[in-house]
Amino acid sequence: MYWKFGRIGYARYIFDNIPERNEASWNTMMSGYVRVGLYPESIGFFSGMIGRGFKPSGFVIASLITACDKSACMFNEGLQVHAFVVKIGLLCDVFVGTSLLHFYGTYGLVSKSRKLFEEMPDKNVVTWTSLIVGHSNNGDLGEVISIYKRMRLEGVCCNDNTFAIVISTCGMLEDELLGHQVLGHVMKLGLENSVSVANSLISMYGGCGNVDEAFYVFDHMDERDIISWNSIISASAQNGLCEESLRCFHYMRHVNKEVNSTTLSSLLTVCGCTDKLKWGSGIHGLVVKFGLESNVCVGNTLISMYSEAGRSEDAELVFQRMTEKDIISWNSMLACYVQNEECQKALKLFAKMLRMRKPVTYVTLTSALSACPNSEFLIPGKILHAIAVLTGLQDNVIIGNALVTMYGKFSMMVEAEKVLQIMPKRDEVTWNALIGGYAKSKDPNEVIKAFKLMREEGTPANYITIINVLGGFMTPGDLLKHGMPFHAHIVLTGFESDKHVQSTLITMYAKCGDLNSSNSIFNGLDFKNSIAWNAIIAANANHGLEKALKLVVMMKKAGVDLDQFSFSVALSVSADLAMLEEGQQLHGLVVKLGFDSDHYVTNAAMDMYGKCGEMEDVLKLLPSPTNRSRLSWNILISSFAKHGCFQKAREAFQEMLNLGTKPDHVTFVSLLSACSHGGLVDDGLAYYYAMTTEFGVPPGIEHCVCIIDLLGRSGRLAEAENFIKGMVVQPNDLVWRSLLAACKIHRNVELGRKAAEHLLELDPSDDSAYVLLSNVCATTGRWEEVENVRRQMGSRNIMKKPACSWVKLKTEVNKFGMGEQSHPQTGQIYAKLGELMKMIREAGYVPDTSYALQDTDEEQKEHNLWNHSERIALAFGLINTPKGSPVKVFKNLRVCGDCHSVYKHVSAAVGRKIILRDPYRFHHFSDGKCSCSDYW
Repeated sequence: MYWKFGRIGYARYIFDNIPERNEASWNTMMSGYVRVGLYPESIGFFSGMIGRGFKPSGFVIASLITACDKSACMFNEGLQVHAFVVKIGLLCDVFVGTSLLHFYGTYGLVSKSRKLFEEMPDKNVVTWTSLIVGHSNNGDLGEVISIYKRMRLEGVCCNDNTFAIVISTCGMLEDELLGHQVLGHVMKLGLENSVSVANSLISMYGGCGNVDEAFYVFDHMDERDIISWNSIISASAQNGLCEESLRCFHYMRHVNKEVNSTTLSSLLTVCGCTDKLKWGSGIHGLVVKFGLESNVCVGNTLISMYSEAGRSEDAELVFQRMTEKDIISWNSMLACYVQNEECQKALKLFAKMLRMRKPVTYVTLTSALSACPNSEFLIPGKILHAIAVLTGLQDNVIIGNALVTMYGKFSMMVEAEKVLQIMPKRDEVTWNALIGGYAKSKDPNEVIKAFKLMREEGTPANYITIINVLGGFMTPGDLLKHGMPFHAHIVLTGFESDKHVQSTLITMYAKCGDLNSSNSIFNGLDFKNSIAWNAIIAANANHGLEKALKLVVMMKKAGVDLDQFSFSVALSVSADLAMLEEGQQLHGLVVKLGFDSDHYVTNAAMDMYGKCGEMEDVLKLLPSPTNRSRLSWNILISSFAKHGCFQKAREAFQEMLNLGTKPDHVTFVSLLSACSHGGLVDDGLAYYYAMTTEFGVPPGIEHCVCIIDLLGRSGRLAEAENFIKGMVVQPNDLVWRSLLAACKIHRNVELGRKAAEHLLELDPSDDSAYVLLSNVCATTGRWEEVENVRRQMGSRNIMKKPACSWVKLKTEVNKFGMGEQSHPQTGQIYAKLGELMKMIREAGYVPDTSYALQDTDEEQKEHNLWNHSERIALAFGLINTPKGSPVKVFKNLRVCGDCHSVYKHVSAAVGRKIILRDPYRFHHFSDGKCSCSDYW
């Protein structure tokens, strides 16, 4: 009696004072400990019972196994009880066997529970249902249906609980037809009026997106319990009907139905997005009001809600305040860190779980594996693989898929294929992960091979398979050999009508250099949705930026709603073209349509303003430091670097570290670039070595190029050469081009010649190798060698990339080449140039004719310098912009040293700010000075 009222102390007192205790006394007391949740105490009590020679009944053993099950942290104890059961011959007891089934199912070891099930001599409907529950909890939804079918074949009569789980599974599978077939069986057995069956039907219809049917079942129920109300609230929430779920909650309280943790948890699931978080915060207040903040289920849902809203700090606070945590709590927090790309925190939490001996389920391990997004996490990834083997979870298909995916991200395809081969069961997700890994590794032959093996095994392809295969084709050769034949296969199998496949075909043809086919596919679509528009915009952005921006306008005119991707691509196009006015208009539209709260769009707008020279606007859009993502930090550091604010770039990096954001590959590229352009050699080298030793970021080719540039610009050419020899990655064209450019600055012909040879080995048609080597020779007066290099270019039909500068006025872009004569304002431009020349000569300008790379007299060299495209563009800008306003000039090649000097003098002479953007950075000229401090 006492333990039934939770007074276990009184019960134990009476037990201890019984003069003669029999088996019934021990069994009753044992059940009491389990009933009140004192699971570790029940194990201790059981040991004492056995030690005194009492034989436990099957009922007590089943109760003890339930304790190990419910505790969620007594797996080893459960194994010991199982061994004891085998020893005393109680495995044939149906209740004991059923409890063990449930125990292994709870810990995700369904293979063990399945083996146990097959060995059991006697089974009842509860046994079958326990097996179904184990597979359901493990995510093996197909197995749930298979077991149900087997039950019917063997004539086992299902009960309410069996049907409830099977019908709910139909909802999770989104298979309404199968659900109706099961419902027919329910009606045949006369169980259609069962409240639990009706509740599962509501869940099923909700899972299938048929909310009207869910409400029909709910409205026609003769009797409703709290689960019924929770089910209809959950059905509304599942389908994003936030207001409908809140309305049901209001009615529920109106009819005086008790609100429990499940009710509030169901409501919280719909409040995860940013715009509905206000409702979630309100419900969180109700949680506190009802005294349910200590409820594990509610705490878990709060963690998930804040996680989905990107508020990992709030989720972490809920987690830390939870007085009691179950495995779902730990898994939810782990998933939160992964979802918010806080991989180090996720792995630290997983390590803490291991230290605290928390059970590792397939859900736990899947999240931990997802926290290894790239090869930086190779060692943790391999450790997790070992843990999967040690815990017996490697046979779980979801774990296997996660491992294949992880090794694919690392481009370790031999390991990925080994995992796939030893998996006892594979599905389309497994093959999609393998194919996606080969596509990421740019190995089209292996992509096709894996696809053929998938078909031979009989695994049906889905649209994701097709998309992954198409993602493996990148070159014109890939298109002819694989892309076009695979397109024919897509048509034959009917996947051509899939909207995702259509957009991927557009992308594939564009990547392989056939933009005409991309446009043809797009134009041939009967219905052009936002996915197709976004694909064609991105395809054109890689081939012709002006066309991409026009397509954005056409998309809007066609009445197709612009989405986050559309705005991100369009803003990126505006950034690359430095089209500030168009970018501003797009940003205005972003704000008008409410996309300014979107993380990616905001970052794209920041990047656009940074590349268009508007650093103040970058800072206006920048989120507060505590809400700043790593991408936002990277854009800020990169923008500071491009605008010559080197110290600010370093300060931003330090602030980023202080706030706990881990820098990545991109962060260090921006930081090292800032050091390179600012002449901060020692700082740059220190950052490079800290990158690997402190932050675990492996050096990439971009980092190496920055270091070579850093050393080369400062004249430390021997160190730059030695650095190349010791690089951990293979030197590419960027490496040798950077060294060659440094040789030009410091007039080192011999090293320049070596760099040019390496560059031409990689690509004999690279015009930059010839041009830079020619310039190195010209700056040292070796005119014969200059002519020799130019003759080689002529004999090989290699043309130098022409210099081009431009100024944008309103919607018109005015381009100027070397010695431009075709512009309508040519006369005014050259008159202005003459005026500027006279003004700056009087101010002390002396031409540096070493930048005139022709073998002519000094007068002709100076004349040639004044024909440079950036000077012509400057004169045009001064003529056509209001006095006192800034002039913006853009150039496709690096500005020459003498033009840089001219810009400084002109900024002082005319009293105007001049902004010059070359391919690498911005130069802000004002009052005779430049933001780069003459180091660029």
